[in-house]
Amino acid sequence: MDHAPSKLVRACLLILTFLAVVAAAKMAQNLLAPATLAIVLGVVLSPLAARLENMGVPRAVSAALALLTAAAMIFVLLAMLGPVLSALADQVPRIQQQFRGWLNELTYMLRSIGGISFDLERTISEGGEDAVEEAIPSVVEALWLAPNLLAQLLIFAGTLFFFLLTRDELYSAVPHFKVSLKHADQAVAYYFVTITLINFGLGVALCGLLLLIGLPNPMLWGAAAFLANFVLYLGPLAIAFSLLMAGLVTFSSAYALVPPVAFLCLNAIEAQFVTPALVGKRMSVNPLIVFLSIVFGLWLWGPLGGIVALPVVIWVYALVSAQSKRGTASEYKMEQVA
Repeated sequence: MDHAPSKLVRACLLILTFLAVVAAAKMAQNLLAPATLAIVLGVVLSPLAARLENMGVPRAVSAALALLTAAAMIFVLLAMLGPVLSALADQVPRIQQQFRGWLNELTYMLRSIGGISFDLERTISEGGEDAVEEAIPSVVEALWLAPNLLAQLLIFAGTLFFFLLTRDELYSAVPHFKVSLKHADQAVAYYFVTITLINFGLGVALCGLLLLIGLPNPMLWGAAAFLANFVLYLGPLAIAFSLLMAGLVTFSSAYALVPPVAFLCLNAIEAQFVTPALVGKRMSVNPLIVFLSIVFGLWLWGPLGGIVALPVVIWVYALVSAQSKRGTASEYKMEQVA
């Protein structure tokens, strides 16, 4: 009779612990987000550091070289992202003007409704510009955010360096999981490198198609697709919607639907054929778990959380799979000995 209450108490304690951990992670975003990103990149770069160490390079030097590699990767991504954001910001007035024209046509059709059309027009025309101005930080706000950004960069660099430097010692502290941890690291590294190459191919293909279609800035759209495709489902959806808006602004006929449809076709080919063929079903995770983990990561830490969510899920999945296989193999050996 005492088993049911004890199970209920245990379940309640687990739920309360989970909520407390989530709340702490939310409050400590400035600390945990860069540290988690550093560990994810450390896992990806750990094969490189291990290979350098096997070649006789001191561990501290290999960790420093891996840190420089990560810094170069981030610099390249920021260099690609900067022109994309700048080009999109330049298109904001044009998009507002186009929307204002559509709104004028809509208000003409809805004049019989009364004041609704006037309120809607005033909200879009006046409030839209205010929203754009509020989205751009002032110089004072930028100076206020600078120390926080510098602190996060230091946390990222320190965590990445010391993780690569002491990775073997950390794994040796849990010998029962050491082999499984290294297997999970290899799985995440393989997945990340493969997905990066796939996303690069998707960006190049989209750039070529948009060049044929005639949409302005095809290279910037290709770079945006490359970056957004790291956030599964939501990233491609955002690119498709943005291409729809760009098509409506650039073209005046049904030809405006061609850019988003072309991207969706490329994304479908990548998701249904290319990624399964290169990544393989052995690393496949339930789509519902992937979607919920990305949404949870976006809610928890913003875009950074959406980027690290899937590698963390794959790492946990690979760790559990490797540990279960080790358990099954050990049981089989015990049966053979018996």
